[in-house]
Amino acid sequence: MAADKLLSIYLNDHLAGATIGVELARRIRARNRGTPLGDYLERLTSEIESDRKTLDRLIAELGIRHNRVKAFGAWATEKIGRLKLNGQLTGYSPLSRLVELELLYLGITGKREMWRVLQRTLGNDVPGFEFEELARRAERQAEEVEGRRLEVADAALGTPEPVVRTG
Repeated sequence: MAADKLLSIYLNDHLAGATIGVELARRIRARNRGTPLGDYLERLTSEIESDRKTLDRLIAELGIRHNRVKAFGAWATEKIGRLKLNGQLTGYSPLSRLVELELLYLGITGKREMWRVLQRTLGNDVPGFEFEELARRAERQAEEVEGRRLEVADAALGTPEPVVRTG
C-alpha cells in the first residue's frame, strides 16, 4: 500500500478521534460549568477545538479526502458513550467525571503522539505547521488533565488511609 494511502488512513483516524475529543470536552465542560474544573475546561475545550481545526487544515493542505463515514461514526460513538453505567440510573456522578477525564487524557496523549509522528515523517515539509510545538502543547494539556483527573479520583473514590504497621 502506498505511503500516501496510509497517511490518509492515519490522519482520518486521528480526525475521527479528534471529533470524539471535541464532543467529550464540550460535554465535560457543560456538566461542570460554574466550578473550577468547568473554568479550566473552557480554555481546554477551546484548545482542543483549535487542534482539531489544525488537523483538518493539514488534511486539506495535503490534498487528502475526508472520510465522512469515519467522522460520522466518531460523532455517533461519543453520543453512545454517554450511556455507560456510572453508579446512578440517571444523572451525572463523580465516577462519570473521573471516567470522562480519563478518556480525555487518553485522547490528548494520542494526539501528542500523532504530532510527534508527523514531525518525524513530514518534518518541515508542510509550511505553516509546527508539529513540534503542537506536540508540546498536547503534552502540557495531558499534564494539566492528569492533575485534575487525580483530584477528581480523590473526590470520587476517596484517598486511602495510610497503612500503619506495628511490630
